[in-house]
Amino acid sequence: MSRTKLSVNRKALKLVEKLCEKADEYGVMVKETGAGATLFDAGIKAKGGFQAGKIITEICLGGYGTVEIYPSRLDDLFFPSVFVHTSHPAVSTLGSQFADWRIKQGEYTAIGSGPARALARKNHELYEEIGYEDESDATVLVLETSALPPEAVIKKVADDCGVPVNKLSLILVPTTSVAGSTQVSGRIVETGLHKLSKVGLDPKSVTNAFGFAPIAPVHPKFVVAMGRTNDAILNAGSAHYDVAGYSDEKLIQIVKRAPSSASKSYGQPFQQIFKSANYDFYKIDPNLFAPAVVSACNLDTGSFFRAGEINFEIFKRSIGLGKA
Repeated sequence: MSRTKLSVNRKALKLVEKLCEKADEYGVMVKETGAGATLFDAGIKAKGGFQAGKIITEICLGGYGTVEIYPSRLDDLFFPSVFVHTSHPAVSTLGSQFADWRIKQGEYTAIGSGPARALARKNHELYEEIGYEDESDATVLVLETSALPPEAVIKKVADDCGVPVNKLSLILVPTTSVAGSTQVSGRIVETGLHKLSKVGLDPKSVTNAFGFAPIAPVHPKFVVAMGRTNDAILNAGSAHYDVAGYSDEKLIQIVKRAPSSASKSYGQPFQQIFKSANYDFYKIDPNLFAPAVVSACNLDTGSFFRAGEINFEIFKRSIGLGKA
């Protein structure tokens, strides 16, 4: 495996310091556990908000992605939206942001993402694929959860990462919060790159990437909130990738298979799809998890390809739009 000077942990920890120093500005609550770990509540009891979601997304990207929040128009609606861009797509998204660390101990469950993944390397094959490894004596993990983790979970995460408990920071973000909805939409580039890698693209061939997605209105019920945040990407998100090392013929075939509409499960709000699968993620066609629109520029030829479409109607149904 080739070495790189990029460290998603060391770079992201600078943003964690900023989040801690300006906790009141970001609307987060900070506490230290008995064993010395630092917990950031960004929406369980804390207010959180758009700016908390913005910096948490940048932390998830290991500090190698930039996030902006701006107004965008979808059909006849205006939404706050996330714009993400990175010049290190494979490392920042698949190497850091990808949410594949499933944490379960007793009644406690959470999904982990962010720089700590590069130390724990739960998905060893993925890190081999992108050719990345990281070293750090401190780390941060973002947990999609609505509850504080027990001390046993905190210790297990620290042990898996090979760091002392007092060098571990955990950022807790419920999907039912504004910060949670923001950081899910901020996964637009990661979702697209992961899908592209599954349909034949070498993620290391992507030199730059950007994407944008609306921030779904929050809902107090988890299943509804999860449906809305997924639909912000699957039906209203768009991602673009600059690619080198492919022929036009090969690249266009890959792009055609990349958007969410290429899935047999496509065509309904995510909450309905989830219900039809008896609330079992593993019964849903994995090809569904992709941006609504995927585009790519072939840096070797200058050709530009695009597939998919924004589906306003499904997104409107997802957020329960009604006229006052």
